[in-house]
Amino acid sequence: MKKLEGKTALITGGAQGIGKAIGRRYITEGAEVALCDINLDTAQAAACELSSDGGTARAFLMNVTDESSVENAVKDCAAEFGKIDILVNNAGITRDMLMIRMKLEDWNAVLGVNLTGAFNVSRSVVKLMIKARWGRIVNIASIVGMIGNAGQVNYSASKAGLIGMTKTMAKEFASRGITVNAIAPGFIQTDMTGHLPEEAKAAFLSAIPLKRTGLPEDIASAATFLVSEDAAYITGQVLRVDGGLVM
Repeated sequence: MKKLEGKTALITGGAQGIGKAIGRRYITEGAEVALCDINLDTAQAAACELSSDGGTARAFLMNVTDESSVENAVKDCAAEFGKIDILVNNAGITRDMLMIRMKLEDWNAVLGVNLTGAFNVSRSVVKLMIKARWGRIVNIASIVGMIGNAGQVNYSASKAGLIGMTKTMAKEFASRGITVNAIAPGFIQTDMTGHLPEEAKAAFLSAIPLKRTGLPEDIASAATFLVSEDAAYITGQVLRVDGGLVM
C-alpha cells in the first residue's frame, strides 16, 4: 500500500521548486494534492503536469499574506477534496540585503510571507484537522533560521520564527492527533538559490561535507517521511536536510 493512500495534502507555494517536488512525491504515494500559489497560471500548469500520470492535483489561488484569500482557498480545497489531512507551509520569498541597508518594506515583506503567511494558513487548516482529530503539518524552514546568514536578516528571522512556531503548534495540537514538524533545507537547487553569485555558491559547496547541492526531491523525501505513519511518534522536531552543512 502506498504511504499516503487516501490522504489529501495542501501545499503552499506549490507551483514550482520544492513545493512542486513535494506535490509530485505525495501523488506518487497515493495522495490527492492541492497546489496553492499566488501565481495561479503557474500552479495550474504544475497541476496538469502532476496529474498527467493518473494522479490528482488541483490548483488554487492563495495569497498567504491575505487572510480572506487564505480562508477562501482553504474552503475551496475542503469542498473539492472533502478534507485536508496534510499541510505543507512552503511559500517563501527572499529580499536580501545587509541589515544596515535593508528597507523596512523588505523586512515586512519577507516576514509577511514566510512567517505570518504560515500562521494564516495553519490557523485556517488546523480547524479542520482538530475536527478530524488527525493531521500532519510540515513547515519548510531553513538552516539559516538556526545559524543566521549575513545579508539575510529578514529571511533568517522569518525561518527562526517558523521553527519556534512549529514547536508551539506541536505542543498545542498533539492531544488532537496532529503532529507538527519542520524541515530545514540547506543549499537546494531552486530558482531562489539560482540567483546567488557564483562565488557564494562555491562557498556553500566547499562547506558541504557531501560536496553537492541538494535537490528539491531531497526535501520531498523528508516531507513524505514526516507525514507518513513511519513518523507517527515524531512531533516538534526540526529535520535538517543539508548534506551535513550544519552539525
